Amino acid sequence: MYIESFKQHFSAIDDPRQSAKVSYPLFDILLGSLCAVIAGSNGWFEIREYILGHHHWFKTQKMFTDSIPADDTIARTLSVIDPESFNACFIAWMQSVHPLTNGEVIAIDGKTLRGSYNRNDRNSTIHMISTYASANNRVLGQLKTDQKSNEITAIPALFKMLALRGALVTIDAMGCQTNIAKTIIDKGGDYLLAVKNNQGNLAKAVNQAFSPHRSTALNKDNLQIETGHGRIESRACYVVSSSELEGDFSRWEGLKSIVMVESFRAVKGKAISLEYRYYISSKTLSAEQALSATREHWGIESMHWILDVNMNEDACQIYKNNGAENLAYLRHMALNMPRKEPTKVSIVGKQKRCLINPHFLEKVLIAGLCSSAK
Repeated sequence: MYIESFKQHFSAIDDPRQSAKVSYPLFDILLGSLCAVIAGSNGWFEIREYILGHHHWFKTQKMFTDSIPADDTIARTLSVIDPESFNACFIAWMQSVHPLTNGEVIAIDGKTLRGSYNRNDRNSTIHMISTYASANNRVLGQLKTDQKSNEITAIPALFKMLALRGALVTIDAMGCQTNIAKTIIDKGGDYLLAVKNNQGNLAKAVNQAFSPHRSTALNKDNLQIETGHGRIESRACYVVSSSELEGDFSRWEGLKSIVMVESFRAVKGKAISLEYRYYISSKTLSAEQALSATREHWGIESMHWILDVNMNEDACQIYKNNGAENLAYLRHMALNMPRKEPTKVSIVGKQKRCLINPHFLEKVLIAGLCSSAK
């Protein structure tokens, strides 16, 4: 069942190999690699070792019926797949399995694959822009850019591939650009963009608009306090109409609200910190909604942490051809799918179960793939 669903969503990927020289079907290598990455494999050798260790199970699925490909064969095959085609299949799959709800927070952020640089050209390191549904912890899509500075041009290109209607899109200050705001509005979404000094006049006007709020005593009804692990954190949020801005900011499509979040942090044995963060939004938000959205944005940072710590993404030294990019897509799939499986176990715990027990892997595949079957 899950095999047919996988074929349904990823059959559009072309196999560029010469058919006369193909010993292992592209489908077998692609799904076998996904299974291995779900189970924690990182790199071609580990992928092959996983398939080899569970060869009997794969044969019951009518895959690798005669033998197992060498790790070089897996590497060559996955490295020649067109990443644009792979990404398009990924996004279509996620749109079918995760329709957006009105007001859902979609976070955008970039991450550098630190091990992906070409050994002859250290400036070639891959930077990936990802979209993340914070409420359900799902990667919705991603796009490669060669440099972090290119996020500004890559983000609108990624938006063209996504359904954003009804979503509230959150981006850090790098994405606080008029063309990005317009693209979000044109796609039927709303934006909540962090404001810093890369937009000097806007940052100054927003800062000035909240001057009275910074000089006023905190209202306990507008305060969130968290304690634990030797620290105290509090956050207060203020939202006012964009009409409070001094100056002409009409070039910001649909601008309605400006937001200030005041964060206080005290950690035992360390200096007390007080920070103000500012945002603009095309949506009329309450203070509670704005604070919730800014906190949900950090879910994408948690996702990046899991990719690095649990999946060893930064340590992966693959860089040839499309290998690093396509393996990144497999990791995103391998992060999404266990989260749909309902067992109350951590991602790491589910990885270990998939490594040991192919029947649990089947549960993850069914949860992740079959719900998307039409």
